[in-house]
Amino acid sequence: MENILMGGMVAFFITFFAIPVIIIVAKEKKLFDEPDNRKVHKSVIPNLGGLGIFAGFMIATLLCVPKENNGLLQYFIAAATVIFFLGLKDDILILSATKKIIGQLIAAAIIMKLGGAQIQHLHGFLGIEKISEVSSVILSLFTIIVITNSFNLIDGVDGLAASLGILTSSIFGVYFFINGEQSFAVIAFSLTCSLIGFLIYNFPPAKIFMGDTGSLLVGLINSILVIKFINYSNTPNIPFHIESAPAVGFAILMLPLFDTLRVFGLRILSHRSPFSPDRNHIHHIILDLGFSHKKTTLICFISNCIFIAVAIYFNSIGTTLLFGILFGMAIVFFTTIYYFRSLKRTTTLEALNKNNSTHDYYSLISDTVEID
Repeated sequence: MENILMGGMVAFFITFFAIPVIIIVAKEKKLFDEPDNRKVHKSVIPNLGGLGIFAGFMIATLLCVPKENNGLLQYFIAAATVIFFLGLKDDILILSATKKIIGQLIAAAIIMKLGGAQIQHLHGFLGIEKISEVSSVILSLFTIIVITNSFNLIDGVDGLAASLGILTSSIFGVYFFINGEQSFAVIAFSLTCSLIGFLIYNFPPAKIFMGDTGSLLVGLINSILVIKFINYSNTPNIPFHIESAPAVGFAILMLPLFDTLRVFGLRILSHRSPFSPDRNHIHHIILDLGFSHKKTTLICFISNCIFIAVAIYFNSIGTTLLFGILFGMAIVFFTTIYYFRSLKRTTTLEALNKNNSTHDYYSLISDTVEID
């Protein structure tokens, strides 16, 4: 318990006091996320908040993970460092999607091959229990890459990625703490508290963004935590057993994960790169309904909490059935949001056409330009 508390405090204070310095330096060196027709924000804002998140998380983890339990920590830290420099270069110089994927594959290989972070059991999903080594590698690699990118892609509204990161990592932290997994509890709560320190400056209206440096790190650490969660839940005689661990793990990460899979699928079906920009992310849709950044973040946060509560409550019904319920809920949720956005656009266009306001009409059309 002392290690967890110390890790959380160290992570919070390092990030909290580092962010103002980063903002000053970023402004002096003109390291901004500049607004254009692809951005939601309208003013120049520093985008190197991930530096503070990385510093707080890394120092807290290295100091507070118990020595007797840190055998795999070096590999997780190595992978996180790869992702950190990958995100940092992208924030400053811009990297192509190909180079970003190569870097993520290297990080994934480190934590899978050396760190042992591979999904080994599906807990009865579609009748499958233990899976083969080849299946484990493919599924684990897919999981790491998708989750890592999911936080990057959902980081489009002030406070959203940080809020969801706090939610997911804190739930994993509580689970590992209850079950006596001190090392992973320290890792989870160090990330949680580092994000809390950052969110103070990122909550609407944001003074700084986490950038790819932060969002990719948050995604990578969450991918490690969920794989550990799925594997550990299959351990007999643990205090808090999760019968449908893959479905519950999916629910914890539901909003960023389902949104990423949905958007990737739509892009591929349209014969486009899954990394090409568009305006189909959940936060874009909610913003189009007229909600502010703060309300959009709140809606997404509460929605994710509902998915988690349903998954935990129905945990005993089996992985396959629970996955079905969660997917059904997600489809209903996203379809409803889409419907109301379409209804609003139709109503607005009819009103503009009725008033013969050609200028307003084209202004409205220009607002739908693709953004990521």
